[in-house]
This record gives sequence, C-alpha cells and structure tokens, in this order.
Amino acid sequence: MATVEEKLRGLWNLQSIDTKLDELQLIRGELPMEVADLEDEIAGLQTRLDNFDQEIKDYEQSIVALKEKIAESQRLSKRYNEQLSNVKNNREYDALNKEIEIQGLEVLAAEKKIGEANKGIEAKKELIASVQSDLEGRQIDLDNKKKELEEISSETEKEESKIDKDRQKAVDATDPKLLKAYERIRKSVLNGIAVAPVLRGSCGGCFAKIPPQLQSDIRQRKKIVICEHCGRINVDADMAGVVEEVADDKPKSRRRRKA
Repeated sequence: MATVEEKLRGLWNLQSIDTKLDELQLIRGELPMEVADLEDEIAGLQTRLDNFDQEIKDYEQSIVALKEKIAESQRLSKRYNEQLSNVKNNREYDALNKEIEIQGLEVLAAEKKIGEANKGIEAKKELIASVQSDLEGRQIDLDNKKKELEEISSETEKEESKIDKDRQKAVDATDPKLLKAYERIRKSVLNGIAVAPVLRGSCGGCFAKIPPQLQSDIRQRKKIVICEHCGRINVDADMAGVVEEVADDKPKSRRRRKA
C-alpha cells in the first residue's frame, strides 16, 4: 500500500504532466475555439440559405396556384358573359353581372398577390446573395484557421503523444479517490493547478498564507493537506523541485535544476 508521501509524489507528477499539456494547448491559443466558432457560424449561414431557398419555392408554388385561379376566374367570366345573351329577366342579368364582377375582382386580387410574391422572391434573392458572400468569406477564414491549427498541431503532435502516454501511466499509478478529487479540483480552478507547492509560506495556487502548523504537516508528508482558501492540494517546495533561499532577510524561491 502506497504511503502518503508516495501518493503526493504521484499527484505532483500528474500535475506536472498536465501542466505540460496545458502549455502545449496554450501554443494553439484560441485557434480551436475560433475554428469551432467559424464552423458554427457557417452552419448558421447555410441554414439561412436553405430557409431562403424554401421560401422562394413556397412563393413559386403560390404563384402557380394564383395563375390557375386567374385562369379559372377568366373561364367563369367568359361563361357568364356568354350566358348574358340568354337571360330571361333582369334578375338573372344582374346576378350574372355580379358573378362577372366577382371573378374580375378575384383576378385583380390574384395578380396583386403574384406581384407581391415576385417582389418577395427578388428580396430573398438579394438576401441570398448577401449571405452567400458572407458564407464564402467565413469559409476562407475557416480554411486559413484550420491550416494554421494543423501546422501548429503537427509541430506538437509527437511531443503531445509522448506526454499523453506518460499521463496514462501516472493516472494508472494514482489512487482512484485522489484522482477523482484531483480532476474535480482541476475543473474548478482557472489555471488547472490542482496540486500547488507551498512557496514563502503561501499556497502556490491562490497565494494565501498557510498557518505554520499546516506548513509543518505539509513538510512532514504524513497526510494530505488541502488549502483552506482555494481547495488545492498542497505539497512542500522540495517535492515540487523548488529550493527556497533567504537573502537580505527576504525569502526567495527558485526551481531546482534537474540533474
């Protein structure tokens, strides 16, 4: 069974590996996010184009239906006009004239709607041209961003692959409960530092002062100590490879060089 010190060393090793991975991700900067944003924007523009195309089809279908209605009204008007010569009284004559008038109004209304539909089609075509231009511009931006990201990724791919293997070994060697706590802390802090060394009597994660008794517990490595302020796991500076010096009555810290 692993000692507390061994568990702490394992956690610090895992933190060191994750810090290297974080640094590699920083090299990519915001490119992955920018690529994702551009892909979402392009998908949205394409959806708008699809909607405009469907609206144009709807307009065209309504124009066809309106033209059929005009033809039907004209057919009825012709028939009613033919019947006028055979009317037997004024009542029939007035009724036929009323029907002819109604069909004429139907034609005018349909023609007006056709005009409105044609204007709607032209307006949609203008919008399509504008959105298509935006889409082409965004696609060029996306292609450039992807190319840039691929170039950076190809440079760091081998290094990242090796670090990923090291990380898996570190994960396998870490106590499951501690690993779960470590991952939870990593997600809850902005800089991804879940295991922080004590530097100059303060937590290396949040820089809050640590009580002397807790500092002593951390140096003894006999129990896991959590920072009271930020919730990070604390390790002593020596375990983290940091040598603390005192010069001119002012404590200083420096990283211990690896042999």
